Order: sequence, then structure tokens, then C-alpha cells
Amino acid sequence: MSDDPSSSDDGRSGAAARPAATGFPTVGILGGGQLGRMLGAAALRLGLRVRFYRDQPAGPTEGLGEGFVAALDDAESLRRFVDGCSAVTLENEWFDLRTLVEVLPSHVPLWPSIQTMRWVGDKITQKHHAVEHGLPVGPFRACASVDELRAAARELGQPLVVKRPRHSYDGYGNATAHDDAELLAAYERLGGGPGGDGRVLVEAWVPFVRELAVMVARRPNGEDVAYPVAHTVQRDHRCAAVEVPARIEPAVAREATALARRVAVAYGCVGVVGVEMFELADGRLLLNELAPRPHNTGHYTIEACTTSQFENHLRAVLDWPLGSASMRRPAAVMVNVLGHRKGEASARSLPAALALGDVAVHVYGKRVVLPGRKMGHVTALGESTEQARERAERAAALLEL
Repeated sequence: MSDDPSSSDDGRSGAAARPAATGFPTVGILGGGQLGRMLGAAALRLGLRVRFYRDQPAGPTEGLGEGFVAALDDAESLRRFVDGCSAVTLENEWFDLRTLVEVLPSHVPLWPSIQTMRWVGDKITQKHHAVEHGLPVGPFRACASVDELRAAARELGQPLVVKRPRHSYDGYGNATAHDDAELLAAYERLGGGPGGDGRVLVEAWVPFVRELAVMVARRPNGEDVAYPVAHTVQRDHRCAAVEVPARIEPAVAREATALARRVAVAYGCVGVVGVEMFELADGRLLLNELAPRPHNTGHYTIEACTTSQFENHLRAVLDWPLGSASMRRPAAVMVNVLGHRKGEASARSLPAALALGDVAVHVYGKRVVLPGRKMGHVTALGESTEQARERAERAAALLEL
């Protein structure tokens, strides 16, 4: 295999996107959530054609392009979906791609590649791959029984972070355990109970001073662009806000950018990859997780940067020149808007948030509100993160979608 893992051995993901014979390229997107929505909006701005494949109707991408609604293993529907595409990408790591690969024409690239998804899609595999490539990670154990769980607690101490290896995101599938009772309850809920496969990832609690994230856009040939280092504010294992640039020492910022680029290479990422990391008190960095697609911590780039993460993801998967990641203003803050009730979504509070003026409000078009569900986000730009955050939080507080 090549030293660069983006040269995958599946024979399909290494091809450059073939330009459309006439007109503009068509990009196929697997998924129909808010990331698909923002990818679609960026595609339409460039004049690209876009189509979405999802296994159930979804509000966020309605009206943005062609829609395919069918099972993920429906070969005929997937064959029609990829027919005419210049490239195929995805908005989440949940897809079983086996049937897609069987019907994908050899000239149509899939980014991220099958190999990248093998390394990233399972958090236990993701951790082991990081160790194999010399990337700094905190102590962890893969546990497939209560006995292994208890052994991990003895070795790593408590508190511990317990994660479901797959389908774990935004606080869904994560738990912090401070004692044996919480640890066993987390294992039952995330791995050992109904729907689990008996495995969990157990991580030692890292005494970090802040959580950082870096978005990297990378082409098949290895050319990349790194966005400014962001400080992510977490609540209940969910990203609540993102401040850019992170208020860190320049040396730490340089190391965070270098680490993110190393991660992108080690996992063979093409497109945008979101790299989350912990900053320790002594300035050292530990890799937490990565997502090989546009990421919540990069939403600020829509207004704050010359080229958004979504546009650069499309450019990368089409093997087009990447755009600048430079900031338009000195600072930006993005605040997530989460659901606080269960019921039908409503726009009643939207005018009040819009009346604030100097903020960008994004509503994702989800029909149903659930507690903790991401319903939108608000971004504010300013001369300082304090100034931007005050406006962004005020607007987000008004949104009761």
C-alpha cells in the first residue's frame, strides 16, 4: 500500500472525479441531515447539481436537489443514485457502504474512501489506528465484558468516559462514570444491553484545560488547507459553542494544526476532516476523535472564512483547487441551538432572533423537536470572541424552535 492511505486498495476511491460531459458536475450525498443541507447549499452556489440518498424522509434537504429515499442495501436505488454522479460523499459515518461499493462505477470516486471509513467508523478501531501511527492519545481500553470493564477501572482509575463504538455522537452514546455503579449502568446502556454488540470503548479521564478542534480540507493528491484552531465548549458531551480563534499560545496553535494535518494523512482523509483534541496544562495535545466530513465545529466558516468548510469539502471530493481558510473578521463564535421540548418545530421565535440584526441564524428544517436535538445554530463575527459570543448567545437564547 502507498505511504499515503488515501491511495486505498478498493480501486474506486482513488480515482479523480471525471468532469461531466456537458454542464456542471453532479455530487451525490449520502444522508439528509443538516450537514447535507449545508453541503447542498454550498453546491448550489457553485452551480453544481446535487442529489441526496436517505433511508427515510428528512426535512433538512427537501427542495435542495434530487432526493432518493430507499433502504441502504437497495442495490437498484443506489445504482440509479450514483448514475451520472461525478463524485459521491457522505454526511455521517452511519452508512453501511457495502452495497454502494458493489454498484459504484469505477470512474466515480467515493470520498471519504472505504478504507478511511473502516479506520474511523468504529471508535475502537479509530483509537488503535492512532496508536499504530504514533498519534498522541490518552489511555483507553476496549471492553467486551463486565470483567474487562472492571479491570479497566482498576487500571485507569475513575472517572471514566464510556463510548459506544458505533453510532455515537452529540452526547448520544457517551457517558461519564464516576463510580462502579455508573460504570456498569453505562456499559448496559451503551454496549451490553439490547441493541449493543457487547463492546464499549473506555477512556481514562483526561485533565484537559480546553478542548480544541481543527478542520482540514484535503484533496486526493495530499494538498490541504487548515482552518484556524477553534475552542469548543462542551456541555453534557455535546458541543454548545465554538470560539475562533482559540485563545491559546501560538506554539500550541501551530502544534494543533500540525497534529490535525498528520491525522488527515494517517487516516487517508479526502474532503474535510474535523479533528478534536485535548489541550493539557503543559501545552501538550492529545487526539480525542475525528470525523471524516464537515463537522459541527466548522459551521462558523460559512460566515467567518473566505471559503466555508462545505465548499472546500465539495472542491476536495471533486479534486478541484481548495479555497482560502482565512478569517474575514478577527473573531467568530458559533452557538448551537438545541431542542428543549418534544413536539412539532415552530418558527414563532425566529423573528425575535432575526431582529437582533448582526448575527447569522441557521435553522435546519427539522420537523420534530426533541430535547438535545440540534435544531440550528447562530454565528456572530466581531473584533473579539467576547464581543461575538455575547451576540451569538443572545440570539440563540431567543430561538425556541
